[in-house]
Amino acid sequence: MTPSALLQALVPLVADLSRELSEHERYRRLLEALRALVPCDAAALLRLEGEWLVPLATNGLSRDTLGRRFRVREHPRFEALLAAGGPTRFPPDSPLPDPYDGLVDGVEGQLEVHDCMGCALQMDGQPWGLLTLDALDPQRFKPAHLEALQAFADLATATVSAAERIHQLATRADDEHLRAERFRLAAGTPTRQLIGQSAALRRLLKEITLVGASELTVLVTGETGVGKDLVAQAIHACSPRADRPMVSLNCAALPDTLVESELFGHVRGAFTGAVGERRGKFELADGGTLFLDEVGELPLAVQAKMLRVLQSGQLQRVGSDREHRVDVRLIAATNRDLAAEVRAGRLRADFYHRLSVYPLHVPPLRERGRDVLQLSGSFLEEMRSRLGLGGLRLDGDAQAALLAYDWPGNVRELEHLIGRSCLKALGRQQPRPRILTLTAVDLDLAPAGGTPAPTAAREAPPAAAGEVMGKGLRQAVEDYERTLVGECLARHRQSLAGAARELRVDRANLARLARRLGVHPGE
Repeated sequence: MTPSALLQALVPLVADLSRELSEHERYRRLLEALRALVPCDAAALLRLEGEWLVPLATNGLSRDTLGRRFRVREHPRFEALLAAGGPTRFPPDSPLPDPYDGLVDGVEGQLEVHDCMGCALQMDGQPWGLLTLDALDPQRFKPAHLEALQAFADLATATVSAAERIHQLATRADDEHLRAERFRLAAGTPTRQLIGQSAALRRLLKEITLVGASELTVLVTGETGVGKDLVAQAIHACSPRADRPMVSLNCAALPDTLVESELFGHVRGAFTGAVGERRGKFELADGGTLFLDEVGELPLAVQAKMLRVLQSGQLQRVGSDREHRVDVRLIAATNRDLAAEVRAGRLRADFYHRLSVYPLHVPPLRERGRDVLQLSGSFLEEMRSRLGLGGLRLDGDAQAALLAYDWPGNVRELEHLIGRSCLKALGRQQPRPRILTLTAVDLDLAPAGGTPAPTAAREAPPAAAGEVMGKGLRQAVEDYERTLVGECLARHRQSLAGAARELRVDRANLARLARRLGVHPGE
């Protein structure tokens, strides 16, 4: 490694320090320079977040790697690199499993004997993350490459430090960084985050940042399974209330008789079973944020009482005349068209306008392009850890199938599909493999517009096109739901519990749906 080669690789990075680049682009250029300096087949930059290593940029690794989170204690090579501090090269015959097994582009299954080295990045005397390099040639790296990596690591530290300082300066104007940090310390790092780099997700994140700094009530809308709860958490995390509690309530999961008590609390003797005094969700969230999921399921009587709390911050517990004052920021979520619910008389117009001060729509997964691969990487890493596998990856056909599918169930459907496919694929392979590769056959998906569709859709006979055009999609769907629920109740002798088990829904949700559709058990 000649000094001129080292200088040639480092000069562009020095110039980049003064340029206005996105964090992602800055890190991408960093890895390009590293591979030009030290030829290898794969390189990665990972940031240490608690007990996890999170990939920020990769070069030569499968795209879904960016969606993964590597628990350090589960990967001995990462542990060794962090402990060593300086550049470290692993012997080609090292018995330590490689965390990138199954993730190097162009390599199917387990990595054979290869060359691997890496270096910890230090910032303010503390480990910040790792640079890793992998080469398929077991004799690729030489002692001179270790020296070059050390010099490069010093400049890489300056690069990541510049990127972080730029980010801090950009967010300090409204203290979002400090508020998010207080929330992180108070509540811990969330197990799930909004993952992806699509234009649709970037627009959503920009809106979250914008409205998060305000005190406005937010109505999060979107199809089922898009992650509306994660959006609510992100809004709270960058709000002035980030160091205060965020309390959640699924309005569809409670019987009508308990909703009022859950929201406002009750006193002893207020109703049968009220053996003591209890605070409601509003009081528990005082000073913080209250997240109401499936808000369209609230009964009309409760909506009227909610209005008073939203307008004046005053509430009364069930069975009490005493006034309690609360300071709560409300975030609500629904997959319904609430304007249509108002027209149908199932939602108060004044309550709807109080909720929708700032509507925030979460895009469906089918509009997020290649985000599906990053999300898959995150779910695959969770399953890999849960199943005790050395590696878990998607082959090229499986990735193509994921990108071609329409995702009616969105991110939740993707998560369930990955979990189900992993178990099925593992059950078919004997003996148990250390590296498991999922194929398109394991996923059992059809492209958008193709056949077969997902199981639930296959079993449901579609309405005739003429019927839908004659009555409209919403009415056709309600008619089908009415028929389906009615027939299911008949099969179970009007038992809500039995019908709910067959339809795989909550009993209280089914009762509300049957009431809305005019299907009455017992008739």
